[in-house]
Amino acid sequence: MKKQIGLVMIAVVILCSQCLISVEARPIVGRRNLLANGLGMTPPNFSDHKIFKSSWNTWNHFYCDINETIIRESGTNILMSDALVSTGLAKLGYRYVNIDDCWAEHDRDSTGYMVPKRLTFPSGIKALADYVHGKGLKLGIYSDAGHQTCSQTMPGSLGHEQKDAETFASWGIDYLKYDNYFVCATETRKNCRYRYPEMTRALMRTGRPIFVSLCEWGDMHPALWADKLGNSWRTTFDINDSWESMVSRADQNEVYAEHARPGGWNDPDMLEVGNGGMSNDEYIVHFSLWAASKAPLIIGCDVRSMTKETLAILGNEEVIAVNQDPLGVQAKKVRMYGDSEVWAGPLSRYRTVVILLNRSPEFRTITAQWDDIGLPPNTVVEVKDLWKHVTLEKRFVNELTADVHHHACKMFLLTPLTLSEEDEPKV
Repeated sequence: MKKQIGLVMIAVVILCSQCLISVEARPIVGRRNLLANGLGMTPPNFSDHKIFKSSWNTWNHFYCDINETIIRESGTNILMSDALVSTGLAKLGYRYVNIDDCWAEHDRDSTGYMVPKRLTFPSGIKALADYVHGKGLKLGIYSDAGHQTCSQTMPGSLGHEQKDAETFASWGIDYLKYDNYFVCATETRKNCRYRYPEMTRALMRTGRPIFVSLCEWGDMHPALWADKLGNSWRTTFDINDSWESMVSRADQNEVYAEHARPGGWNDPDMLEVGNGGMSNDEYIVHFSLWAASKAPLIIGCDVRSMTKETLAILGNEEVIAVNQDPLGVQAKKVRMYGDSEVWAGPLSRYRTVVILLNRSPEFRTITAQWDDIGLPPNTVVEVKDLWKHVTLEKRFVNELTADVHHHACKMFLLTPLTLSEEDEPKV
């Protein structure tokens, strides 16, 4: 997190592609991890025993202007956690409500423990966790691998990792966003990747499964080493609510696609959908790319005042299903024609997700070729438009073409057909 002014307390509810599966059940072998919490596995469905990869986060909208009142009560008597439930987002997997920077007093107490800020969290974090858990949600919190956090208003965990981990566990914390300010940013650069294991070990010692989100900004390529330390890792600098920022974060994140897998995910930063800086089409592109990239889906707008258009984007079950697909393979940019791009990735049951993306300011016709998206020649497929929620009447073979408006995309689910299912294909 690299904001220039006071870093906000982030309330996050994350579709975290994770489920409480035993360590023995993990399909990944040959990886010796410090982290063995059984979290971050792409769920096959949304059953009650799963933890998902979606969340709500206050940072992008509220920054540091947040407190327990925002989460528990509001002037309109609509609770933020209640809003997640009443809108149906919680049922779709948006389960984490994460508190970001600025939640603690500037100094630790006389025994070395962090103290929740009395002015903004008078009830304490444990009481807030109990409240959130009572809604069927989970609570996350923020700390830093340095001496202070980004806001410089509260202490980091450097040298206090075990004490802080035990504190978080005793409060019932379910998710930790672990930043790198005042270590990587101000001290010897190599320290960054060596500070994180201390907190990972400390969390494991507590015995409480806590999702570990490493926020290293992608500066030292954490995708190459953080899979043994965290359930997700930031691959980019902070996003802002603009088209240029959003697509550049998608590009930076795509470079590390082969390093994403069940148990550990590339994180291009939170969603800006609904904050007002982009058009509805641009927000659809944003959500489509994040979903296909298997990124944590962290809502960054005010859930209490969402428009129906915003809710339709964040609540698109078919797009969320792509994000949560159990195969757990991140989509990649497979073809570029100037400002026209084809993104694609394999899904379970031999299906393929395809995004036709128009980055230009003008109308474009974009074609996805089978050899680019990984389908064998002459494969006949059924095509579903995931934003229109309709299955196209024609069958397609060897290529798929669509007209795409400026700064917009089409997102399709391709399902191969057996000989008995094939209709006359469209060539």
